[in-house]
Amino acid sequence: MSEVTAEAVYKNFTQLATTERAKFFALLAEPNVQGQNFSHDQVFGHLAGVEFTAAEAAEYLDVSISTFRRYVASGKIKTSSAVGRNQLFAAKDLKVFKRSLQDVRAR
Repeated sequence: MSEVTAEAVYKNFTQLATTERAKFFALLAEPNVQGQNFSHDQVFGHLAGVEFTAAEAAEYLDVSISTFRRYVASGKIKTSSAVGRNQLFAAKDLKVFKRSLQDVRAR
């Protein structure tokens, strides 16, 4: 298992949606939190089954909405469900796709 660096944590933190950043600081502010180690699942586990709108997904991926729509149109990202005309995208699928984008950008 690779070591987690402060730079990696900060980079991931800056990619969180604003509401998730607020939740993170709320966790830090809870009594008796200092000195405790939280796992990734304890902090972000509640997001495992979450679905994002197209705008939220584009923000999460750090791409424009038009780039996001191109990914969907080309089949690189699949819709997980729809509510009316609104498409929703699974957080777990977006996480996998984001990792693939980061791998391509790192090359």
